[in-house]
Amino acid sequence: MLAEIGKFSDWLSMTPISMTFQTVAWIIPAVQSVHILAIAIVMSSVIMVDLRLLGLMGHSQSISGLTRRFIPWVWWSLVVLLISGLILITAEPRRDLLNGVFQAKMALLIVAIVLTAVFQEMVRRNMEFWDLSPGRRRAAVATAIASLVVWSAIVGCGRWIAYVEHG
Repeated sequence: MLAEIGKFSDWLSMTPISMTFQTVAWIIPAVQSVHILAIAIVMSSVIMVDLRLLGLMGHSQSISGLTRRFIPWVWWSLVVLLISGLILITAEPRRDLLNGVFQAKMALLIVAIVLTAVFQEMVRRNMEFWDLSPGRRRAAVATAIASLVVWSAIVGCGRWIAYVEHG
């Protein structure tokens, strides 16, 4: 499997678009800046919702209200992250695609997306779901902790990619 990824990475790095990304000095720093800003938006939004689920802030707002306010920021920022991430991968495919930390980041991202989508759907179906019983409050705390751990691990992996040899 790694051999195929390596061949694909080699092919991708020789495409005109990849060569452009590699040789135009301002593209990668500009895209990285956009990527980092989108990460900040995702993390800020996730933290706001998770702190409310943990009962640490936002008591004057319902969980559903906070979710409606912040979760769209997560989804739109993920679109920006996807686009900017694809540009970064295209610029340096071997650095990313053959890197175990990058692969872990992508697996964690899938977990985070599923967790966020399930949470959003539960809130959409029943706005008071998390407040209805002590058991559900415990589930809200567990969901918030899982969310914070997974999203933080994604950020950590993203930062760590630069320091791990690929392949």
